[in-house]
Amino acid sequence: MRVDGKRAKPVLATVAALAGVSAPTVSKVINGRDDVAADTRARVQAALDKLGYESPVQRRARSTGPVMVDLVIDGINNQYSLEVLTGILDYAASEGVEIVLSNVTPGRLHNANHEQWAQRMVESGRKGLILVTSEVTARQLESFKRRDIPVVVIDPLNPPHSGFVSVGATNWAGGKAAAEHLLSLGHRRIAFLGGPEAAECSVARLHGYLAALMGHGIAARPDYVLAGGFSRDFGISGTGRLLALPEPPTAIFAGSDATALGVLDEARRRHLRVPEDLSVVGFDGTALAEQALPRLTSVAQPLKEMGRAALRSVLRLAQGETLDSLHVELATELVVRDSTAAPAA
Repeated sequence: MRVDGKRAKPVLATVAALAGVSAPTVSKVINGRDDVAADTRARVQAALDKLGYESPVQRRARSTGPVMVDLVIDGINNQYSLEVLTGILDYAASEGVEIVLSNVTPGRLHNANHEQWAQRMVESGRKGLILVTSEVTARQLESFKRRDIPVVVIDPLNPPHSGFVSVGATNWAGGKAAAEHLLSLGHRRIAFLGGPEAAECSVARLHGYLAALMGHGIAARPDYVLAGGFSRDFGISGTGRLLALPEPPTAIFAGSDATALGVLDEARRRHLRVPEDLSVVGFDGTALAEQALPRLTSVAQPLKEMGRAALRSVLRLAQGETLDSLHVELATELVVRDSTAAPAA
């Protein structure tokens, strides 16, 4: 679409007609709103691309150079972080945004000098900061707030300070769905292997699990609930403790896919068959779940979309926009595969 030899901005109605959606839906996509289904967003984006539409971020990048955003991941050597990173990079590429990636080990971020870090971001022209599964204090976040640097935290281990934006999934609903699935198969001795005890996402998954048990009139057993970490090693050690109980569980709900892989490892070591002798459910829905033997039933988080939502939020804040909510929560979905079955008689 051109006017006097120049590319013109297509009107919303034109884009809507091409994409087969309403004009308000096109507006939501253009403005980075999160309440649009992924397939609908893709159709609208394809129509925008075909009509040559450039977002405000893209036009600014073309005229003043690329927008740069810092991304800090607390440990990138896991499938969860890699899928979140893919979502961020995909959206960054579509918007002409440059991502400056830092991979830090647990604890290093907590001890960093955030005053110096925030000042370096200002001096280098960075427009915002995304933190993935990181634990930061309100005092540290204030270093960025004082310099008007937008910060968005994905799946924070601790609740974000008031005034800061977070992106996550429906952890409570996901935890409840996992336990409800096992209950529907006939399991009554269901254990939970959670993440760090204070991690907000893990606590929400635990509460969903407890709500499902309560709804079926089953009292929660303290010896069936263990907190540790979202790791394969904890899956191994935690399963060892559970299976050593006088009355071991017939099913284990693991707080992450990595933890669930550890459950499978320990079950094999003890010559237990999954799912005939022990049912296992994970959480995250990463590629690990599909690649596991047996294939792992898991509560899938929309990890790539969480990454895209975080970057959209940072860019909108950098443009001076006000977000509809300080917490973006995307839906989880239970994906049933081969690691769950009715308990042995």
